[in-house]
Amino acid sequence: MKKIALFADVQNLYYTVRQAHGCHFNYAALWAELSREGEIVEAVAYAIDRGDAKQQQFQQILRNLGFQVRLKPYIQRSDGSAKGDWDVGITLDVVDAASRVDQVVLASGDGDFDLLLDRVIQRHGVEAVVYGVPGLTAMSLIRAASRFQPIEGRLLLRH
Repeated sequence: MKKIALFADVQNLYYTVRQAHGCHFNYAALWAELSREGEIVEAVAYAIDRGDAKQQQFQQILRNLGFQVRLKPYIQRSDGSAKGDWDVGITLDVVDAASRVDQVVLASGDGDFDLLLDRVIQRHGVEAVVYGVPGLTAMSLIRAASRFQPIEGRLLLRH
């Protein structure tokens, strides 16, 4: 059975799915889809902690699915912009996991991860699958992936 490591860039998914589809990403549907392909041996969701109840409820849903939820504090800069970037954390975790699994799944459209996928495919021979929103996923990331899965249809949570 194929061993799968799943990494979800929660902020990226939230904003791209909302922008393109006006709804939310269905993490349970993603989990079910990947579970049919193999065994999810590692799953991490990277989020920003604003400390509000609705967000804590969402984080608990992720934990109940099987995700380890990693949180970074939400930082409001003096100029009004916000900081909350998990790119380095995601990169380190993907590099660590690549030697232990057959497939790395990255749910993000962030083109900063293209070099990461190139590296783990070359060094570890893993399959690197990207789940991203069509039109909002960097072309460099799609090119670097072994396979691109568009976030649409069953992967959307319509209310």
